[in-house]
Amino acid sequence: MFLRHLSLVNYKNFDSKSLDFDPVINCLVGDNGVGKTNILDAIYHLCFGKSYFNPVSTQNIKHDTDFFVIEGEFEKEQRTEKILCSFKKGTKKIIKRNGKAYEKFSEHIGFLPLVIISPSDRDLILEGSDTRRKFMDGVISQSDKAYLQTLIKYNKVLVQRNSLLKYFVANHTFDPNTLAIYNEQLHLLGTEIHKKRTAFISSFIPIFQEQYAHISDKNEEIMLAYDSQLSEGNLLKLLESNIDKDRALQYTSVGIHKDDLNFTIAGHPIKKFGSQGQQKSFLIALKLAQFHFIKKLASTTPILLLDDIFDKLDESRVSHIVGLVKNENFGQIFISDTHAERTENVVKTIHQSYKIFTL
Repeated sequence: MFLRHLSLVNYKNFDSKSLDFDPVINCLVGDNGVGKTNILDAIYHLCFGKSYFNPVSTQNIKHDTDFFVIEGEFEKEQRTEKILCSFKKGTKKIIKRNGKAYEKFSEHIGFLPLVIISPSDRDLILEGSDTRRKFMDGVISQSDKAYLQTLIKYNKVLVQRNSLLKYFVANHTFDPNTLAIYNEQLHLLGTEIHKKRTAFISSFIPIFQEQYAHISDKNEEIMLAYDSQLSEGNLLKLLESNIDKDRALQYTSVGIHKDDLNFTIAGHPIKKFGSQGQQKSFLIALKLAQFHFIKKLASTTPILLLDDIFDKLDESRVSHIVGLVKNENFGQIFISDTHAERTENVVKTIHQSYKIFTL
């Protein structure tokens, strides 16, 4: 699968932009602020229906305009797939495949698999559990539509239960029977999500460790572990035993929406004990593992976006990554960089077709 053509109107810093891409390697070069990352984000937007860097649609519209349009022409399984994503202030976003609009955006997830490696990935280490859950859910959802639908249903019921808890406090009342209905629904949906997350981590860890070994010169003991309250017991029982706490807090304090991933090096949290180089290697290994996991389960090779990667890594790690791209069956790759000569020197060593776009 590859992206043949991209067209932008009023997207971020672009009035209008049209690009025809190489099926293998595409390099976007230029000074900071010219829009290299915005083009990568537009590609991501077409595949996921939202921006990777700013999910607020209105903030992706060019200043002094009131809409944006992104169009992409993909080649997948010897078929041309035309994807359009448009948004106008005051209306709902529209995503179309070959001229037909999706009723639910979730139907589009996984159709065009993609992995992005970006400096902003540091949030996976630095930010809260919500960021790591989104990463885990994003990887699973690209190859399991049923999982995504179960997750959407769970979050909907969670919102309803939280609203009910607030209603109880505001109206000085309590109805255990109504609450029990939501508890049962969360239990059924949450148990299924926990089961799939557990299976995912089990199969993902060996791929992740292999990728880390490739890009790190040192034989470091790194690990990621799935941390869930459901490992302690049945969700229905957890909900029932925490009802007093939930009524006081006015929200649901237990469930799979509290799950986390623990990142460690030599048995210690990498956030506190990992060097910058170790953290970077950890994150890249995580994303390359995501690429291989999705590729294994999907019917097509994901597109790989490398955003500003060479500015953030030392030469040793860059050479390792280039070696991986050279020796393994990657699909289409997009690279953004501030130095055209450096980028071209790197991609020449891969001995594949490539295009360089100077912005």
